[in-house]
Formats: sequence, structure tokens, C-alpha cells
Amino acid sequence: MADVAIVGGGPAGLSAGLFAGKNGLDAVLFDTDKTWMHKAHLFNYPGIGSVGGDEFLATLRQQADDFGVDRKQGEEVTDVAESDAGFAVTTEAGEYEADYLVLATGASRDLAESLGCALGDDDTVDVDVSMETSVDGAYATGGMVRAEEWQAVISAGDGAAAALNILSKEKGEHYHDFDVPDTATSVFGDLIDDGE
Repeated sequence: MADVAIVGGGPAGLSAGLFAGKNGLDAVLFDTDKTWMHKAHLFNYPGIGSVGGDEFLATLRQQADDFGVDRKQGEEVTDVAESDAGFAVTTEAGEYEADYLVLATGASRDLAESLGCALGDDDTVDVDVSMETSVDGAYATGGMVRAEEWQAVISAGDGAAAALNILSKEKGEHYHDFDVPDTATSVFGDLIDDGE
């Protein structure tokens, strides 16, 4: 059983996976590779001068993999539901259980609706500032929570907010992911030492 199941492999889902995995949570991420990022070229992402969407995704995927996210590439989620353990995520390959759920499916709100998440007047999924929906422990990110403000950097921030809120709940206090040079050397040094 995972700590968090993430449905979607765009900036929001991969960001949620990266923050969860980097901070010790067992994360499983389902990526059908249908993200809008394949059509994008980023000139407006802070810290990036110019990068194609495919290259950007490759970097995000590598970061998630480096921090131990169990990325199920090409495995499509067909249903999500609350369960005794938290959430059940069903794919064509089987069923997965997780304590928390992050929906990062772009503008598609089907899974959020089937889970029973409240919708706003504009048919977007209602979330609080931490991206949590009306279903305790379920988070919605990116295009599904905004009528038209679809942007990679906003989606990545949504995914990070969801993961940090989950980490705060798990650790019992407000959790911050703020690296300094010594931390970065330690984290990346460990990855290099492990042969990754």
C-alpha cells in the first residue's frame, strides 16, 4: 500500500510525486502520457529560458524516478473510490491502495466527479488553498480546478501544495521543503552514491 497515489503525469502529478518521494512518502504515479505538455514550449516558466515540453517532461520524470516514485508509465486509471484504507485506484492491471489521492488529470474531472468531489458553479473541482477537495485526503490540481487558467507553472505549484499538505498531515506539523546547498549536496550525493 502506498502513502499517496497520484493520477496524472503532467507538471502537477510529477511535482506531487517529486515532493512526496523526496520527503520519504511511498508514492505511486499513473502516467498515460496524454499531458498537454507534449504540445508546449516553455518560455515563461521561472528559471527556464526555453525548453520544449517533451524535454521538460523527461526532466520531471527523471526527478520523480530519482526520488523513488513508483511511476506506472502507460497504466490508465479507470476508477478511484474511497476504501477502508483510504483510497482504491483501479487500472486495467489491477487495484492499488493508498492513504491519500492526488488527481492531476488536466481538465478532465471525471474521476473527481465519480469520487464525489464537490464542484463549483463553473464545473471546476472545489479545493481549498492546499488543493484538498471536499473528500478528506483527496486532492485535485491543475486544469480541473480552474476554468481557464491552465499553465504548467501553476499546475506544478498545485501538485507541490498537495504534496506538502499531505506531508504536514503525516508529520503532524506544518512541513516545509526548502533546500539549502548542504541539503542539496547531501540528497544528490546520496543518489550519485547509490548509482542513480
